[in-house]
Amino acid sequence: MLEKIQNIIYPPKCGICGKIDKEYICKKCQKKLETEAIWQKEEIQNPYIFFCELNSIFQYQGTIREKIIDYKFNEKSYLYKTFVNFILKNTKLYENIQAYDIIIPVPISKKRKKERGYNQSLLIAKEICKQINKNQENKKIRMITKCLYKTKNTIEQSKLNKEDREKNAQNVYEIKNKQIIENKKVLLFDDIYTTGNTVNYCCKEIKKANPSKIGVLVLAKD
Repeated sequence: MLEKIQNIIYPPKCGICGKIDKEYICKKCQKKLETEAIWQKEEIQNPYIFFCELNSIFQYQGTIREKIIDYKFNEKSYLYKTFVNFILKNTKLYENIQAYDIIIPVPISKKRKKERGYNQSLLIAKEICKQINKNQENKKIRMITKCLYKTKNTIEQSKLNKEDREKNAQNVYEIKNKQIIENKKVLLFDDIYTTGNTVNYCCKEIKKANPSKIGVLVLAKD
């Protein structure tokens, strides 16, 4: 009921062009993003990498780069619905996500959340679970936030070079409540993948809980 009232006062609009659209992305912009999307799935076999697959939807350039910057730094939090509605229209990716038991958004520090007002990865992960579960009667995918924590405030990775990014991501994540994800298929979600240090150190912690599988999904790969 509250959502219906909000939609009357603030009609849902396409996050790309701004036209009124209940799906938060119009057909024209959907087609435009489809030409930019890479829909890349990489199988990982490396003893120093703690996840087995990486799913990337875009290269971090063009329209999607502009919109991710708006989403993270220009208070346009509503864009998470645009991103998710685009993502889940891809049948193969939808089915791939659906095969997991749990989605964990990359956590941010309390200081960063206070500055931004929200965790950008959490909003997207939560909406993915909501939409997938809406169409499933039996197996539900859960978003879990009470097992992976960021224990230190760090400099934004985008402000650092490659070498400093690795140091910046070390020893800042901690796994708790391991039993929640033990023997589960876990999908870690982050917005941007550059060097891979952030997701790899997160997955290193997740691995301590003995999940049956760890995959990574990112909105864009730089």
